[in-house]
Amino acid sequence: MTFSDLAIDQDIVDALAAKGIIEPFPIQTQTIPLALSGQDIIGQAKTGTGKTFGFGLPIIQRIGLHPADGVKVLVVVPTRELCVQVSEDLETALANRPDTKVVSIYGGKAYEGQVEQLKAGAQIVVGTPGRLLDLSGQRLLDLKNVSEVVLDEADKMLDLGFLPDIEKIFAQIPATRHTMLFSATMPGPIVALARRFMTKPIHIRANDPDEGLTQANINHVVYRAHSLDKDEVIARILQAEGRGKTVIFTRTKRAAAKLVEELNDRGFSAAAVHGDLNQEQRERAMAAFKAGKKDILIATDVAARGIDVNDVTHVINHTVPDDHDTYLHRAGRTGRAGKTGIAVTFVDWDDLHKWALINRALEMGIPEPVETYSSSPHLYTDLGIPEGTRGRLKPTSREAAPRSESGAGSRPSNSSRSRSRTRGGASASRPTQGEKTAAPVQGAGADAAGTAGESGAPRRRSRNRRRRPSGDGAPQAPQQ
Repeated sequence: MTFSDLAIDQDIVDALAAKGIIEPFPIQTQTIPLALSGQDIIGQAKTGTGKTFGFGLPIIQRIGLHPADGVKVLVVVPTRELCVQVSEDLETALANRPDTKVVSIYGGKAYEGQVEQLKAGAQIVVGTPGRLLDLSGQRLLDLKNVSEVVLDEADKMLDLGFLPDIEKIFAQIPATRHTMLFSATMPGPIVALARRFMTKPIHIRANDPDEGLTQANINHVVYRAHSLDKDEVIARILQAEGRGKTVIFTRTKRAAAKLVEELNDRGFSAAAVHGDLNQEQRERAMAAFKAGKKDILIATDVAARGIDVNDVTHVINHTVPDDHDTYLHRAGRTGRAGKTGIAVTFVDWDDLHKWALINRALEMGIPEPVETYSSSPHLYTDLGIPEGTRGRLKPTSREAAPRSESGAGSRPSNSSRSRSRTRGGASASRPTQGEKTAAPVQGAGADAAGTAGESGAPRRRSRNRRRRPSGDGAPQAPQQ
């Protein structure tokens, strides 16, 4: 089956074909005909199976070849990264429709460019709830003519607490509209939301009946690993045969920042996306990853939904996810568009109970992760890592700049730091460690002092280094 068989206009079919997109995925074949007819839809499919074109192609076609200026389509997404990704996919399909324009509305970026595109007549708006409400509150975004509404990754919006914002957005949209809701998982509150804002929706589940909850084209590998050895294990996995683009998920922003620094120091090409970076930095990192300039992306879960790159071969969970839904979304960054992938998860000793819940929910059959270190033989055989691989592509900075034979540039030794001091007009070198030990014995009695001007000299010299001497040069009495 082709997109033409699904009654998609030829100009859109040609635009997709130019990007190598020829055959529709199951969620698309089931969704597109119903969406073209105006049927409200709840679409459920595993991440990476083509939901964006499942709703994107029908909404583009339904507003016509030459839509009037002004917002006709609203796509609401939970994260900035997903906002950019959905916009790019829609622009791909619109390559042969210059009169239809898409604008991305999300926070962390200046208002001016987004407002300018709205004023220029953009008909399709893809946005995050906060910035959408912000612009509409300033009367810069008019939603009264919207006829097509899509909620993408609705379960993530629930997790992020966006449901009140969604209700406010729907209050500004005409009651007569075509509404679609798409998500990989469908918890109860999302179903309740659909019933409130949709008209007799059809629930479409595009899952293979012979497939489990996890994608069959992804090899799931789970290890019980020690936190101090994880970086070394990861560095060796990154040298596995056939390893392409890789996404590493961390639990915290600090862990992401630390890991990207560590891997770059080891000679790998890594970028990071996390909440401590501004939007420009995050977009620059994502662009470098998609373009192949960086082949490793380290991310927190906030960016998980926006990483839609077809050639990701490995996903590594630096720590076990909080629940099975998060695991599915992380693992779904690989094995996209029908390709195969590998998902590696590290389970700390303290997180074994958390993994047990995920394993049971997803029926993975891995109740007890095997204890694994960077030297474990099965690590190499499981993941195709060449024997003898070490976790560093380049020497450390210390090894790269060894000390010269003359000691130039290195810290001077104790002997070279010795300096001459003047005592009573005579030159005396700084005592060595042995001389310091002997000094109290030599200065124990006044008779050992020699001349009168040098009475108690060793003890006096040591004290003078710490306190300013009096005007007559007499020894200072110790303070009580």
